[in-house]
Amino acid sequence: MQITTIGLDLAKRVFQVHAVDPSGDVVVRKALRRSQVLPFFTKLPPCLIGIEACGTSHHWARELTRLGHEVRMMPPAYVKPYVKRGKNDGVDAEAICEAVTRPTMRFVAMKSAEQQAALSLHRTRNLLVKQRTQLVNMIRGLLAEFGIDIPEGLERALGLARQIAAKEVTPDVPQMAMHVLGLLCRQVLDTHVRLQAIDRAILALQRTDEVARRLSTIPGIGPVGATALAASVADPGQFRSGREFAAWLGLTPSQNSSGGKDRLGRITKMGDRYLRKLLVIGATSLVRRAKYKPQAADPHLLALLARKPARVASVAMTNKMARVVWAVMARGEVYQARHTPSLAA
Repeated sequence: MQITTIGLDLAKRVFQVHAVDPSGDVVVRKALRRSQVLPFFTKLPPCLIGIEACGTSHHWARELTRLGHEVRMMPPAYVKPYVKRGKNDGVDAEAICEAVTRPTMRFVAMKSAEQQAALSLHRTRNLLVKQRTQLVNMIRGLLAEFGIDIPEGLERALGLARQIAAKEVTPDVPQMAMHVLGLLCRQVLDTHVRLQAIDRAILALQRTDEVARRLSTIPGIGPVGATALAASVADPGQFRSGREFAAWLGLTPSQNSSGGKDRLGRITKMGDRYLRKLLVIGATSLVRRAKYKPQAADPHLLALLARKPARVASVAMTNKMARVVWAVMARGEVYQARHTPSLAA
């Protein structure tokens, strides 16, 4: 029995294996408990293993790579067309085994444990920002029911929450509502403190990470965006160009072309939503700054704003920023303002 390719369907407890020999004949089709996975692959000679990219795939890819196997991860959406009929673990593993051998298949680069640890900071920060916003909105809504309005802005809401928590201010609300208001104020202040600690950790990470430091030289990208990009893009060499990287982030127009007629629509919004959001926020800040200080703005951005609405211009600048990010990461350089590309010989 000579195994060359394996499709491994990951799960929490029961994993499915589908293995074929050089001629494509099925030689192994079995289910493995979690504790049996590594012992099973330890006994096998080095082979190609296909895995669908998911939350735990990077861990298993690292473990199997240490055993000498070649592990390739694929987006689940690209594996789906190879599912013949129905859906169960065995059919999924067979589809993975078939898809991993396709010459045009696109693969996901394996992340290191350090990169995943950095991303855990960002995921936690994103969750806490949502919770802080929910708590602030809850406080605003509760006070509005009793005719009390909080001025716009996060800092004003947090300032009132501090005063209520310290009992420096007592709103004219019933006792029961005041009790609930105190709970919300203490919760939002605690969440804000935790967010500040995470922001300090991200800033420290940005200072120690060489790729993040280079990305921070790009206008519109701060410590949060730089560290998130450095941790998410394990291998910039997997993209052939900056346009391909922008397309991976969903920043290129969707196509509905046929019969020789090109029809371009809105951006696809595919790929990593968090990275795309950070880049859009950074580009929006550049657009806002260009309106108030045009003398210090990018001439390309000013020309774009002269003929396009602000939101369209910010998305276009996001696409450009993504291409610059790829160039900085792939070439090991820093951002150069007014850079003129060299012509090919």
